[in-house]
Amino acid sequence: MRRLCVFCGSSKGRDPRHAEEARALGKLAARRGIGLVYGGGHVGLMGVLADAAMAAGGEVVGVIPEKLKELELGHGGITSLEVVSSMHARKARMAELSDAFAALPGGFGTLDELCEVLTWSQLGYHAKPVGLLNTGGFFGPLLKLLDHQVAEGFLAPRHRSLLLVESRPEALLDRLAAHAAPKPAPFTEP
Repeated sequence: MRRLCVFCGSSKGRDPRHAEEARALGKLAARRGIGLVYGGGHVGLMGVLADAAMAAGGEVVGVIPEKLKELELGHGGITSLEVVSSMHARKARMAELSDAFAALPGGFGTLDELCEVLTWSQLGYHAKPVGLLNTGGFFGPLLKLLDHQVAEGFLAPRHRSLLLVESRPEALLDRLAAHAAPKPAPFTEP
């Protein structure tokens, strides 16, 4: 795993553990020689993650849409900041640059990015690992929803297992690095 794409909030949230874990993940990735790819912002968990990785000597590549750059949300102190035309172009470019994906707490954008890379994995568009850093149980309700989707026959158990979940940055990076992509299976109803 050379580069990890991280989806996370443009806010720090109310629980200080979210920023602490984002900082820890940024530092740890840099120490392990793993570059980070993220949404390019200097605010919220995005900024905390990027600043920590840069301070630890890591590589950080940001990908930001023109509209957000114009709002002066782009991070000027990272290895490189790519400006793209749209959110769609941003997600495609981040995926292209990355060997694995991880989501930290965030809002609509984080969920959108996470669900899209999981869908791409489910459909065989990529075989890259996808993980969640479930700090303080933040993603508990989402994980319950996924289990409910399995129980209701809308999500196959093999697709539910595509999402690797850990509560500590070290464990998440270990699982992502050790991931062996499942062989694509023909589509069948769950």
